[in-house]
Amino acid sequence: MVPPALATVNVNGVRAACTKGLLGWLAATDARAVCLQEVRARPEELPAAFTDALRAGGWHLRLAPSETAKGRNGVAVLSRDEPEAVRVGFGHVETDLDGRWIEVDLPGGLTLASLYLPKGQAGTDRQDAKDAFCAALGDHLRTAFDRAAASGREMVVGGDWNIAPTEADLRNWRGNRRNSGFLPHEREWFAKLLEHGWRDLVRERHPGVDGPYSWWSYRGRAFDNDTGWRIDHLLATPGVADAAREAVVDRAPAHDRRFSDHAPVIVRLAAA
Repeated sequence: MVPPALATVNVNGVRAACTKGLLGWLAATDARAVCLQEVRARPEELPAAFTDALRAGGWHLRLAPSETAKGRNGVAVLSRDEPEAVRVGFGHVETDLDGRWIEVDLPGGLTLASLYLPKGQAGTDRQDAKDAFCAALGDHLRTAFDRAAASGREMVVGGDWNIAPTEADLRNWRGNRRNSGFLPHEREWFAKLLEHGWRDLVRERHPGVDGPYSWWSYRGRAFDNDTGWRIDHLLATPGVADAAREAVVDRAPAHDRRFSDHAPVIVRLAAA
């Protein structure tokens, strides 16, 4: 059985987030599984308050820290049910140790992956690295989709994708047409995943509207003015998508109440 609520959030450093409200959010959320990105900590570096909160809340943690850049990246999955299997990386040897991908098999036939897709910078080596990662990830996601369809399993990939797929997914799209995250070839790459059969759970629940945004710069009044980007996505196989009844961005009530520059994205599913 697929959990009735799934979430994803880039915590922008778990140690800092724990002092700003992450623990309260975890205690209150109805999600039964949460994908985390930019954890930025090895197991021994996790705050005691965080591990205590997980224990009190009945969470199982599966963590893939970066083995190549200390204090950077890092992805994890929190789940109320103990995973049956865990896999780190997806076979892209250049980045499998970078803390960018972890997937777990949960009871009931769901595979849940947490993704932190690299940031790029147009016209630089950073963009070349992002594009290479996307090419490998695209191959993996198409294979994973086909495998799930053949086996009857469902799969969800939640994470910080660092791509706004359409003009509706960022407020200032005109000013970002030449910037990484909104480059034409990046948006085409994302669109091809949907063409293959992956379903964008948030966009399907919010058709024809701007947003809902999930990331706002700390600079200026971006959060107050809702000048944001929708870059935190939950892509799913059709069985999960057909069961989705609500998708929300759990936006903080005020700028100073945020525990990250990203907000949690939550999808709630109809009962099986």
